[in-house]
Amino acid sequence: MLSAFIPGLLLGLSLIVAIGAQNAFILRQGLRGEHILAVCLTCAVSDAVLILAGVGGFAQANAWVPWLETAMRYGGAIFLLAYGLRSFRAAVRSGDALTPAAAVPAGLGATLATCLALTWLNPHVYLDTVVLVGSVSTQFAAGKGAFALGAMTASFLFFFALGYGARLLRPVFARPGAWRALDAGIGVVMCAIAATLVMARA
Repeated sequence: MLSAFIPGLLLGLSLIVAIGAQNAFILRQGLRGEHILAVCLTCAVSDAVLILAGVGGFAQANAWVPWLETAMRYGGAIFLLAYGLRSFRAAVRSGDALTPAAAVPAGLGATLATCLALTWLNPHVYLDTVVLVGSVSTQFAAGKGAFALGAMTASFLFFFALGYGARLLRPVFARPGAWRALDAGIGVVMCAIAATLVMARA
């Protein structure tokens, strides 16, 4: 079991540590201390579902529905661009609006809706979880379950470490300038991902 679990864990960690839409959102929620458990759990469970789908062979769905990849790619790009522009807008607001104490917390429903959209409308997530993890899992015919468990464990460990570990950075983000920089950085990440999605088949 370990011979398949460890490779799955390492692959999962190597794919998930890259700066992306999910990670940027979780970091921001962790810094603000808003709905951390719900957000981390939503991202981790979503990853687990996609990993199971990939290991189970769902990677062939694009062959069955030829327009699926294109629809998801452009839909995800539109959403990420809108979120990125929203972050740029937040970056230029007054300092008082960027401090965690002064900001009005978003509702749980709205937060989870954003979290789910950042996960399920981002084709990069499918590439990592469904395609890559699913493809590598074929090397562990007798241990696919353990491999999938390792990859899912990586998602749970990383998301919860990021969400709850973000509090260590709160002294830095006590300054409005740091929040502006974070929002601007998130905007750059979201718009860059959106651009790569649009230009992927250009």
